[in-house]
Amino acid sequence: MDFQYTETQQELIRIIREFGRTRILPHIMEWDEAQHLPRELLASLGALGLMGVLVPEKYGGSGLGYGDYVVVIREISKCCGAIGLSLAAHNSLCSGHILQFGNEEQKMKWLPALATGKSLGAWGLTEAGTGSDAANMTCVATRKKEGWQLDGTKCWITHGKSCDLAVVMARTGEAGDSHGISAFIVERGNPGFGSGKKENKLGMRASETAEMVFSGCMVPDENLIGEPGQGFIQALTVLDGGRISIAALSLGIAQGAYEAALAYSSQRKQFGQPISSFQGIAFKLADMATEIAAAELLTFQAASLRDRHQPATRQAAMAKYYASEVAVKVATEALQVFGGYGYTKDYPVEKYYRDAKLCTIGEGTSEIQKIVIAREALR
Repeated sequence: MDFQYTETQQELIRIIREFGRTRILPHIMEWDEAQHLPRELLASLGALGLMGVLVPEKYGGSGLGYGDYVVVIREISKCCGAIGLSLAAHNSLCSGHILQFGNEEQKMKWLPALATGKSLGAWGLTEAGTGSDAANMTCVATRKKEGWQLDGTKCWITHGKSCDLAVVMARTGEAGDSHGISAFIVERGNPGFGSGKKENKLGMRASETAEMVFSGCMVPDENLIGEPGQGFIQALTVLDGGRISIAALSLGIAQGAYEAALAYSSQRKQFGQPISSFQGIAFKLADMATEIAAAELLTFQAASLRDRHQPATRQAAMAKYYASEVAVKVATEALQVFGGYGYTKDYPVEKYYRDAKLCTIGEGTSEIQKIVIAREALR
């Protein structure tokens, strides 16, 4: 593997760091405390080409690769995990599903607006009673003369209230049948498509998480992605890319927490010297740096496989599992370095600490990643 950043990646880092300094960092606590999703910021990210990183230029996107995408999500997440999460869900789940499995007409119709940030996307798989047991979902799509009728509720959906369109998985066959689920594109404003509870979360508060509710929602045949019964199989492939997203998100949070702790420990003095000179603190920093580097290698390895169109299920699960656990550990240790100050909102580590935990839960828990890794290893 080439461990050097490409010119494109170096430019992405420069642009995002400047954007983050001027457009994100001054507002993160305001957005966090108000649980405000800054749509205007996402539109600005779209103008930079970051809402369609992987979308080919013919559909209005940037046409970049997964390695570039990891850099984008990581750098945004160093500033704010919530913005990184929204960017990741929009790019890899909603847009990614249409890009990978939509027909040409669907791609031309919906991807340009998604890729430029004019439309905000959501992806609906999870339900209240079937989080990891998605094959037993209760949201159903019933065949009608005029198309498909969707009935049911999806929960824990990023942009569940604010999205302009969503890719929704619904059961079209028997419960428990992985070939009994289909994927549909549902536009906001479609009668019967509403929203429910908005979650009041521990962290990632500026990234909206809410229910999507479908009641007699009619969807035309042309909004079915692929053939009936292919939705769950499609979703598993989409999640491979999504797990790389969460690994990159985890990397950004971990790196941000580490850099904050490194700077603080060099400035904070006790007994006449910086606290970084004490072995108890220095060893924490050494562990953080090493584990972030290992997580980074796993994440870029998975991204490289995706760029080369090779199977990446095992590597994506490993990257997501390890990087998310590292993010939690690094954020915890960074808060410890700050001591009592770390427990206040005057310093950034308490937000990294709150945001990090979701990375071990969303898009497949750490336990689910272990199942995937073990299954792949035992083949």
